[in-house]
Amino acid sequence: MSLTDKAIDRIRDLIQSGELPPGSKLPPEQQLAAGLGLSRNLMREAVKALVVARVLEIRRGDGTYVTSLEPEVLLGSIASAVELLRGDTLLELTEVRRLFEPVATGLAATRISAAELAEVERHLHAMRLARDDVELLNKHDAAFHRAVVAATGNATLTTLLEGISGPTVRARVWRGLVDDNAASRTLAEHEAIYHALVDRDAVLAQAAALVHITTTERWLREHVDRDGDTRPGVDGPPLPTYPQ
Repeated sequence: MSLTDKAIDRIRDLIQSGELPPGSKLPPEQQLAAGLGLSRNLMREAVKALVVARVLEIRRGDGTYVTSLEPEVLLGSIASAVELLRGDTLLELTEVRRLFEPVATGLAATRISAAELAEVERHLHAMRLARDDVELLNKHDAAFHRAVVAATGNATLTTLLEGISGPTVRARVWRGLVDDNAASRTLAEHEAIYHALVDRDAVLAQAAALVHITTTERWLREHVDRDGDTRPGVDGPPLPTYPQ
């Protein structure tokens, strides 16, 4: 364990013990370093690392604060990390989505409010209108799933699934560009999820989500090679990037 890692742990201990609760301001650098028995250089390195991890935030001209420590803050960086995944690891990511999202969809069916259901329906309607616009279709596809998972009321689950969905959304965009029937199948699968939510049928909602995600996973296994490139025939261009 490096000295910097030990310094990081010392600050984390203060946060976990409640001595530095969420939203609190850290003591001046020299005072904190002396209190923890650390050099100022080590303290600076530890603070920088915790800022990157979103545990701390620096407010220019004010000082360093503990963040809210909410899931969307601490886990929000997952999306940046998974954007770098390629090939087999991208397929592993899709497997993770298959394991989590159907269960989340079933849970949403038991908890979704009328307002949340209306939000899901809004994105489904937008998908119907955008069936010939692959990019817009997939934008509302992603928003549809975000709305469904958000209806679970589980902020940690919502943040995790949001973080791992980026690459699979781009894969669906590419799928729409090379597969003329993708839009029709995608809409049918989303319709099935929506109607299960309307019926508050957790088992059916989970099953419908599993069918939908498995379809995407199967397509990825056929079109993505170990280097993360698509293979419509033998080789193809890399997955395109669109705004999420």
